[in-house]
Amino acid sequence: MINLSQNEYQIQNVKSFQELISTPFQGKINAICWNRKLIGDFSEIIDKIAIIENMAEIHQEELRELQLSKQGQLARTILLNDLNLLKAQGTSPTLNIIKSYEKDDSYPFFPTDVYSFHIDRSPIAADTFLCTYHGTASDIIPNSEATQKILIPEIRAELKKLYGKSDEEGFKSFLSDHFFDLHYQPKPNTQTINLGIGHLWKLAIDHPESKVIPCIHRAPKERNGEKRLMIIC
Repeated sequence: MINLSQNEYQIQNVKSFQELISTPFQGKINAICWNRKLIGDFSEIIDKIAIIENMAEIHQEELRELQLSKQGQLARTILLNDLNLLKAQGTSPTLNIIKSYEKDDSYPFFPTDVYSFHIDRSPIAADTFLCTYHGTASDIIPNSEATQKILIPEIRAELKKLYGKSDEEGFKSFLSDHFFDLHYQPKPNTQTINLGIGHLWKLAIDHPESKVIPCIHRAPKERNGEKRLMIIC
């Protein structure tokens, strides 16, 4: 089980995929976790796939064609099952091997890449699903322990300089258009919650029909030379 400590009000644990899908976000809960202990050798699948870029998507046909040991076959069965479960819900999951994500250096004082704590946004009702099978897992933090970066005075002042106009409505659109309003800064001494290996998560995102605040999360800094294997949609 994920150790929730003082942040347990934010996360709800469930025992099955059906429960994960059917359990709504409510109150302060904006992250739901299907706790699992998986079997199989997921690193074998990573080793069988040649990666030229920093990230590669593995399609089901490619996954099925891999020559694997018994432990690798067990891992493959789990991956295919998870993909099919998510697809049956109308989502579009992708299975990725990740060396690293692209970093954003457009604005040195305000990176907007996935290594920064952020929320997801959609114009329609949706949730974010993710599971890390190998490598370092993602982190989340309680919303009460983070400040929206655009509200931090020194950062806001720099953003206004970057915008270069005095139009407040235009400035608001500028923040949204460049995704600055999606990013958050942890408060001092905030403890992050690691999502762990093998657990399938449902995270609340910002959309017009949402009844809860979106979950703040980030991609982890990869360990040197280690690849991540994960599903996300």
